[in-house]
Order: sequence, then C-alpha cells, then structure tokens
Amino acid sequence: MICVIHTEGDVAEWTFPADPGAVRTARTAVRGQLRSWGLDSLQDVTALLVSELVTNSLRHATGPIGVRLVRPSEPLDALLVEVSDPLPDPPRERAAQTEDESGRGLQLVANSSRRWGTRPGATGKTVWFELALPG
Repeated sequence: MICVIHTEGDVAEWTFPADPGAVRTARTAVRGQLRSWGLDSLQDVTALLVSELVTNSLRHATGPIGVRLVRPSEPLDALLVEVSDPLPDPPRERAAQTEDESGRGLQLVANSSRRWGTRPGATGKTVWFELALPG
C-alpha cells in the first residue's frame, strides 16, 4: 500500500510501508515523477540511490518510509532527494570488503551525488542527497 502525500508542483512525497516491496514501488514512483518533470536523465541514478536508502531503512528500522523529491527552482541547479524512517540513529558509512554482500549503499550515495547528509526528525531521521541537473 502506498500513501501518496503530494505529487504536484515542485515537490513529490510518498510514504511506503516497511515491506520488501517498498523498494520496487519507490523506484517506480521516483522514475515516474522525474519523467513528468522532464528530468529523464536523472531517472537511473536517482532510482538506484533511492533503492539503496529504502533498503537501508528496511534493514534497520520499522515503520513507514518516506521518500521526497524537490525539483529545483531557479537559480538552484540540483534535485533534492530525501528518504526518512523512524529510526533516530544516523546511518554509518563503512568500507565494505570485496566479499561483503552489503555495506556499499552510503558509499554509492556519497560517490554519485553532489552532496549528501543526514538530519534528525521529530520521530526519526532523514538521509538526503542532491543530484546536479544536466546542463
């Protein structure tokens, strides 16, 4: 079940249940929204990074997972993407070994985005990243 909060104008927000299907559903929602905004060139990287962060939320938190996209207004030049969950602990970036099956999500976010970070929320945390718009 998806609870779409807002998908008009420059902001799109969804809430997904803490269910393994949330990863695929979040990717699909993000791709569709970027297509509607004419940001097709950002679909692959955004969907990949959202998948990583939603997967992290599923592994470490219980409760709903929020995904939010903010389309930039002039003169800003970056798409803001946020993934929120009810766990207050910030994620930790770690160096995964070659044989590790996990532990690369935040490295992928850090290496693929212009900037990224975390911030506490009223009932958990938000991990955010910015992607530069194609010039």
